[in-house]
Amino acid sequence: MTDNLRQLIHHCLAGDQKAMIDLVDRFRGQVFGLCYRMLGHREDAEDAAQETFVRALKNLRSWDAERDFEPWLLAIAGNRCRTALSRRMRRPSVLPLLEPLPERTPDVQAARQLAEEVALALSTLREQYRQAFLLFHQQELSYAEIAVVLQCPIGTVRTWIHRARRELIRCLQAREVVESRHAV
Repeated sequence: MTDNLRQLIHHCLAGDQKAMIDLVDRFRGQVFGLCYRMLGHREDAEDAAQETFVRALKNLRSWDAERDFEPWLLAIAGNRCRTALSRRMRRPSVLPLLEPLPERTPDVQAARQLAEEVALALSTLREQYRQAFLLFHQQELSYAEIAVVLQCPIGTVRTWIHRARRELIRCLQAREVVESRHAV
């Protein structure tokens, strides 16, 4: 961790409001990105990201300065998302009305369709698989960092990522998005 980040956290602990805003600004994109990928809904992701920063700042004294800050913060975000997902399971789902985006070029349309298919395939995965997969491939965390975030052994992280990849490929093959060259 950089000295700059340590100093920023020190100022936050001292109650410096500007430092708190700077800390949130520094990690806002990563936290929101994780929340959005886990929850798949912008408003829910914004709420989870906000709750993450409130909890992180409230419990900043409990952070172990010997460990990296980012995995600790992303663990809080993951926990907020799991809570939101469990609340969502208890309420009836509402499907949003989507307006089709105007087609610009065939390549843009194909990329948009592929992104939609991948997002759909990701939404079918078990929560743990999806979270581990996204932390590895989009947040670019190591297996060890993911194990800290998800509070599980590294071997479990490897297994979840492998299974997520396998299930994604199967789902995309079943929807004929990718060719079935090899049995997965």
